[in-house]
Amino acid sequence: MPEIRDLLDDRLKMLLGGIFLSLLILLGGLYFFQIFHGDKYVRLAYNNRLRLIRFSAPRGEIFDRHGVPLAVNETTFSIMGYPLDLNTTEKLERLSGILTRHGIPMTVEALERTIHQQRWAPYRVIRLVPNLTMPQMAALVADPEFPRELFPLSVWRRTYPAGALAANILGYVGEISEEELKASSGGEYSGGDLIGKSGIERSYEAELRGLAGEEALEVDARGRRVRTLDSRVAIKGEDLRLTLDMGVQKLAVELLAGHKGALVAMDVKTGAILALASSPTYDNNPLAWGVSGREWRDITRDPAKPMLDRSIAGVYPPASTFKALVALAALEENVATTSTSFFCGGALRLPSRTFRCWRRSGHGTVNVLSALQHSCDVYFYQVGLKLGIDRLLKWCREFRLGEPTGIDLPGESSGTIAGPEWKKRRFKENWYQGDTINYSIGQGYLLLTPLQVARIYAAVANGGKLVSPFLCDRAYREPVDMGIGRESLSIVQKGLDYVVRKGTGARAGKFGVTVAGKTGTAQNAHGDDHALFAGYAPADDPKYVAVVVIEAGKHGSSVASPIVGELLAHILSHPAGEGENQGD
Repeated sequence: MPEIRDLLDDRLKMLLGGIFLSLLILLGGLYFFQIFHGDKYVRLAYNNRLRLIRFSAPRGEIFDRHGVPLAVNETTFSIMGYPLDLNTTEKLERLSGILTRHGIPMTVEALERTIHQQRWAPYRVIRLVPNLTMPQMAALVADPEFPRELFPLSVWRRTYPAGALAANILGYVGEISEEELKASSGGEYSGGDLIGKSGIERSYEAELRGLAGEEALEVDARGRRVRTLDSRVAIKGEDLRLTLDMGVQKLAVELLAGHKGALVAMDVKTGAILALASSPTYDNNPLAWGVSGREWRDITRDPAKPMLDRSIAGVYPPASTFKALVALAALEENVATTSTSFFCGGALRLPSRTFRCWRRSGHGTVNVLSALQHSCDVYFYQVGLKLGIDRLLKWCREFRLGEPTGIDLPGESSGTIAGPEWKKRRFKENWYQGDTINYSIGQGYLLLTPLQVARIYAAVANGGKLVSPFLCDRAYREPVDMGIGRESLSIVQKGLDYVVRKGTGARAGKFGVTVAGKTGTAQNAHGDDHALFAGYAPADDPKYVAVVVIEAGKHGSSVASPIVGELLAHILSHPAGEGENQGD
């Protein structure tokens, strides 16, 4: 019928038109991709044949002053691969199953997260599984189901032979975070790289990290190597030699065992650190190798705060150790001389309050020497009132208190040298005589780190030069002459000598060396008093200073002073380190 034939003709014309239109679209697409954007896709095709393998540089190693290794590199293996070869869930599930079968638990989600963190070019190799031993890697490669697209790569792993003995000083390395990667400039880091997270590892990251190597490969369609196009050898980071003496550091940690606190030992003339112990401490090896989120939370939330370096970040009232500075200020400001004396009947009474001496029966008539010797509070109450808070603050600033010492470690605290302005700003209250009285015996709002106290006593011992503590020679700075009178220094030195020879610090002198120093017992709002002792030796020719703080130790005379005495005796009986790493 004509109507049916016409209908069929129309449908045939529509079909032919559709075919013709499809051909036009196909031809247009071919022109667009092969002619108009041809160069771009040729380049992409070429890049798909390119593989870049990045070799992390061996990190510079760290040693103590005698060459004892503190941070070294061990060879381990990583499983490497390309994002293009791991682009399906099926492949990741297969890899996860193989790893789990060989005792390396790795979920698909963890693999996906690892790929996402490191993927920024499809032809750049990424690290899927780190820190495998030779037996683990050999077992995986021998497994017939192990993906041939993946391959092993030997890498280094950071190890700390001293472990917990020096963890607060060395710190640790860890995988670079996204924030650190974004903050880095110059392309020196890549996802999966290790970076210093704390301690010396962080302070000297630029020197220790080295320069990564790289190899550019041409591969076939199945990802197999065809040839090497270019390569750059990895350059090891710079080795560091610290002023730290591990023999001294080990003894310092042992002396602090069972206590919370810190112990510092330093060269009085240069500021070179021999020991910087903090207790309790932690083992930095697991942190460098990788810990789970739960393990990390357990460490950081531990109420004992093992990762707090109490030697440079713990702040405490210096208590009676501060009296050496007050005595020096009084002598220099002509507020007191050796003939200036006050009577101590066990208390100083003001109209609004009574301030008691630690010895309730009193010390009788005392001058600056006997006041230091017996740690008479009433004497220093009187001297503090005569000086006034402004001159006390002036001398705190002379000793650079209230600011970091500048030691080459991150996380150092400034401490607090509170005064009228600080109190007004903090508490909206005026400064009273009672505040000055507390200040004069190192109590109240005054807070210092053990290292800051050590710096005060080093200046007293070396003739009035303020040193800058350091652990690596390149951080050495010339001591600053504070212009303190020799006579004033001689009087304070004599008083500190009396403290140990026949005063409150006698137990520091029981180890065969002459020690001069000062005890301290600091009030603690959270429990028993803190025990302190700051001293140097030999008393007549000072070489080293040591300061200890024992939290809730109760008495500086009985608990703290023998610790410093034993440590100084050990240092002086092992003179092999003299002349090394002194900043000269």
